[in-house]
Amino acid sequence: METKWLEDFVSLAETRSFSRSAQLRHVTQPAFSRRIQALEAWAGADLVDRSSYPTRLTPAGETLYAQSLEMLQALQSTRAMLRGHASAGLDVIEFAVPHTLAFTFFPAWVSSLREKFGPIKSRLIALNVHDAAMRLVEGSCDVLISYHHASQPLQLDADRYEMVTLGQETLAPYCKPDARGEPLFRLPGRAGQPLPYLGYAPGAYLGRVTELLLKQAGMPIHLDRVYETDMAEGLKVMAMEGLGVAFLPHSAVRKELRAHRLVGAAPADLQALEITMDVRAYREKPSAKEAPKSAAQALWQFLATELAAKG
Repeated sequence: METKWLEDFVSLAETRSFSRSAQLRHVTQPAFSRRIQALEAWAGADLVDRSSYPTRLTPAGETLYAQSLEMLQALQSTRAMLRGHASAGLDVIEFAVPHTLAFTFFPAWVSSLREKFGPIKSRLIALNVHDAAMRLVEGSCDVLISYHHASQPLQLDADRYEMVTLGQETLAPYCKPDARGEPLFRLPGRAGQPLPYLGYAPGAYLGRVTELLLKQAGMPIHLDRVYETDMAEGLKVMAMEGLGVAFLPHSAVRKELRAHRLVGAAPADLQALEITMDVRAYREKPSAKEAPKSAAQALWQFLATELAAKG
């Protein structure tokens, strides 16, 4: 049994809506439902009365709800005590960052920070977008760095969290070049000969943005999904092997483009096949009860001032 199942269940008990809880927990509704079912399998009893609307808990569910609140509170208290022993790390800023940004954006960004802000001590926690956001919600990091697109916003409460924009990122299709330097696979492809497509796994943030891009292309795009993973780095390696077309962030392929190991897979007149996202930093707003680390507070003030100056 996983702790996040209990957190999912508590959310469902309080919202009485699978769709609303899935949104709050930053997960798709099918995935959220599967986690509730996994909890029921672990408990050996039905916890939710699915014949009613709004959703109601069964008697077993009411019992588990009360116990879950106690267990989660106990875990939070234990974590707070353990963190109290880690005073030596108070000057270390903990970042939760999706895998792709951890490989591409983050190293260059930290390097630029050293020049403008000064040296920082940092700890990087690389996760998928959902789990990175949950790190922030659970208080397990100082700063979350993530992509943002208007079609796929992170559902973070603006009253509790604040945000600064760090930069922008472009997502576009790439593939291996042939011996003449031309794309092995050129979009949009043909109905009878779809191009091999290296796609993101279902639920991946960049996968959802890519699906939006394809829907808005204004023309049929003929692709045949032959491989999927939730990591852009994995798609990039497969694309460099000549196995298909992958939609990748520009920062992830900058070096490969310069070395001509990858090329754009869309003609210049198909600009609709690229999309621009923001790269944003989020943190929980300081409260009188728990002030942020001094190092994290100084960094955030610097970022906010820099954003205002660009203004």
